[in-house]
Amino acid sequence: MRRHPAVIVASLSLLACGTDLDRTGNTPADTYRNWSHYMGDPGRTHYSSLDQIDTTNVGQLEVAWAYASGGLQEGASTEIQHNPLIVGSALYGTNPRLELFKVDGRTGEEIWRVESLEIDGMPIWFGRSRGLMRWVSEDGADERIYFGAGTYLFAADATTGRLVDGFGEDGRIDLRTGLGRDPETILVGMNTPGAVFEDLLIVGGRVGEGPGAAPGHVRAYHARTGELVWTFHTIPQPGELGYETWPPDAHTYTGGANSWAGMALDEERGIVFVPTGSAAFDYYGGDRAGDNLFANTLLALDARTGERIWHYQFVKHDVWDRDLPAPPNLVTLERDGELIPAVAQITKSAHVYVFHRETGEPLFPIRELATPASPVLGEVTSPTQSLPTLPAPFGRQELTEEMLYAPDEPAMVANLVSQRGPAAPKTVRERFRELTSAGQFAPPDTGGVVVFPGLDGGGEWGAAAVDPTTGVMYANGSEMAWIVQLRRIAPETGAGEALFGLNCARCHGMEPAGVTAGPSLDGIRDRMSADSTARVIRSGRGAMPAHPQFSDDELEALVAYLQDPDNAASTTAGSTLRMPYGLAVLGRFLDGRGKPVVEPPWGTLNAIDLNSGETLWRVPLGNDEEIDDPEHPVTGTENYGGPVVTAGGLVFIAATNDEKIRAFHARTGAQLWEADLPSGGYATPATYEVDGRQYLVIAAGGGKMGTPSGDRYVAFAIPGAGGG
Repeated sequence: MRRHPAVIVASLSLLACGTDLDRTGNTPADTYRNWSHYMGDPGRTHYSSLDQIDTTNVGQLEVAWAYASGGLQEGASTEIQHNPLIVGSALYGTNPRLELFKVDGRTGEEIWRVESLEIDGMPIWFGRSRGLMRWVSEDGADERIYFGAGTYLFAADATTGRLVDGFGEDGRIDLRTGLGRDPETILVGMNTPGAVFEDLLIVGGRVGEGPGAAPGHVRAYHARTGELVWTFHTIPQPGELGYETWPPDAHTYTGGANSWAGMALDEERGIVFVPTGSAAFDYYGGDRAGDNLFANTLLALDARTGERIWHYQFVKHDVWDRDLPAPPNLVTLERDGELIPAVAQITKSAHVYVFHRETGEPLFPIRELATPASPVLGEVTSPTQSLPTLPAPFGRQELTEEMLYAPDEPAMVANLVSQRGPAAPKTVRERFRELTSAGQFAPPDTGGVVVFPGLDGGGEWGAAAVDPTTGVMYANGSEMAWIVQLRRIAPETGAGEALFGLNCARCHGMEPAGVTAGPSLDGIRDRMSADSTARVIRSGRGAMPAHPQFSDDELEALVAYLQDPDNAASTTAGSTLRMPYGLAVLGRFLDGRGKPVVEPPWGTLNAIDLNSGETLWRVPLGNDEEIDDPEHPVTGTENYGGPVVTAGGLVFIAATNDEKIRAFHARTGAQLWEADLPSGGYATPATYEVDGRQYLVIAAGGGKMGTPSGDRYVAFAIPGAGGG
C-alpha cells in the first residue's frame, strides 16, 4: 500500500524568528494585543503579539477558569462555534441557545446575559453564532455588541446587555426584508459576523441551499439606527455586471451566492473583502445556466458605497457545493525587497489563492483546466475551471484505489442506499469501483462521484491564521472523501420523497434511516408527532435551520414521507418539482467501522510561506485512538475550528473530535502541549491579556462528529503569571 507521509518539513530558514516589522498595513501595533474583533483583528489574521506563553513554558498551562454558559437544549444536538470578543477585562460570547453574555475575563464570572430571546412570544430556536461585531461611537459614549440569532441581527448595549431601542425595531433588524422576496417564505440568518467600518455594519448571511432559497446579497446597515445604507447584488439584476452569466430574470427565483463565512476589512484602504458561496440548488444547476457570477467569488468592495473594485470567481457554475468557506486573511508579503498588500483565500478543495489587495492581480500563476461535461439532463457545466499553481494544496486531491485504507472492510450502509430499502453489502473497494473519482471537477451524476477533499473541506469556517511578521499561513485541513449521487425525480415520484431529496438529504441522507451527516430520522414517528415534526421543519430547532419555503401542501407531503416513507401519499409538489434531479446519496464515504476510507492522515495542520508559496511543514492534527497502526501512530481527524498564532512562537488549535486543544511549535510543527476539553472545541480560540496575565480561551460546545454537546468556555493560563 502506498503510504502518505505523516510529516513534511521543508526549509525553515524563512520562519526564523520573524521581525519587528508590522507588515499588514492594518493599523496600530496594539491591534494584536487584544481580541476586540472577530478572529482577532479586522484583517482576520488570528494573530496575537502576546508572548508571555511561549515555547519554553506552554507545557505549564492549566485551566484558569471555566464558564458554564447554559442554553443546552434537551433532545437536541447543539454546538458553540464561537470565537469570543475580549475588550479590556470583559469577554463577550454566546451560548448554544444564542444568548449573548458578558463575563469577567480574569475569572469567568458572569456579569450579564441576554436570556431567552423571543419574537412575538415565540422563542428563537435555531442558528449558530461564530462571533460578534462591536461598534463604538466616535465620542466613545455608545458601545454596542451585535449578534445574529434566528433571522435577526440584534444590537445590545455593551455595558448593560439591554437591547438598543433605537436600532431597527426593538433592538433588531429582520434580515429577510429588502431582498425582493416574500420575507415569510425565505430563510436568512447571520451565523458569522460581518465587518464594522466607521458607522457601517457590513453583513452577509446564511440562506437555504435548495429550491426557493433567498439571494445572498451583501448589505450595509447604519450601526446606530439599523437603516439600510447599501446593497451589492450577488445575483445580478438587469443592467448590472454579471447579469448575462445567469438566465434572464434568475434574480427573481434563484438563491444562494451568499457570504455565510464572514469577511475581512482593510480599514486603511476602505476595502471589504467578501467571499461568497454557491448558488442554490447546490448539486444541480439546470435552472441557472451560465457561470453564475458572483457565486463562489471573492469580492473586493468599497466599504463606504458597496461598489465593486475587483472580483475573482473560483468555481464557475458550481455543482459541488464549493462555497468559499472562510474569511480571507489580509497580510503584507515581501518579494524582491518590495512589500505587497495581499489577501489570501483558502478553499474547501484545500487550495490557497493569493491576490494583490488593491488590484486583484494573482500573486502566483493560476492555470486554466479543461473540465468534463455533465451527463445529466439539462445540466451545462463550465468547460473550464481554474486552480493555483502555488501554494501546493494542503490536502490530497484525488482518491485512488491505492489510497483506500481498509479496502476489504464493508462499506457503511448509509453510503450504499440509492433506492429505498436495504442494499446488498459491498466492500469499500467494490463501492469505490462503482463511483467516479477524478479530482476536483467530475460533475455529479446518477452513478455517484467522489468529492475529495469533502464537502466540508479541505479548508472550512474555522479559517486559517497568518503571522503578519513573517507572512506564514497556518491552515488546518480535513481529508475526508464524500459521495454525491443524483437521482432522477420521475413524474411519479412522491412529493415528500422529492422534497426530502432536494432539501433534507444534505444533512440526513437520502433515506430517513440512512444517516450521513445529521441526526437519524429512523423511527421519527415513534418520537415525534406529525404536528411536532411540521413545527420543527417550519421554525427550525437547535442547529437545524427553518424551512419557511414550503407551501402547506408541500409540508404535509414531506411530513407524511418522514412519518411513513413506504406509505406516503404520492401527490406531486407543484413548482418544487421543476428540478429534474434530487439527491440519492450525499455523505461521507466511510467503512463499516465508521472510519474514513482514505489512508491517514485524516486531518492536518500546515505551515505555508505566502511569500514564496512553499509548504514549510505538515503534521497530523488529532488522533483516533481506536486505530492501532504503527505506520500511522497519529491518524489526524476531521476537524472544525481554526488556529491562533502568537508572538510566543506557538500555534493553538482545538477543532478535533478527540476533544482536545493543542499547541504546536510555529517554526517546526512539533506538538508541545495538549489538554482535554469537557466537550469538543469546534471553534477558533482567542488569546488576550488582563492585568499582565495572558489567557487562552476556547468554546467547548461539542455536538459535531457524534460527540456530546456542551456549554463551557474554558480559559488556560500559566500559574502565577502576571497578576494571576
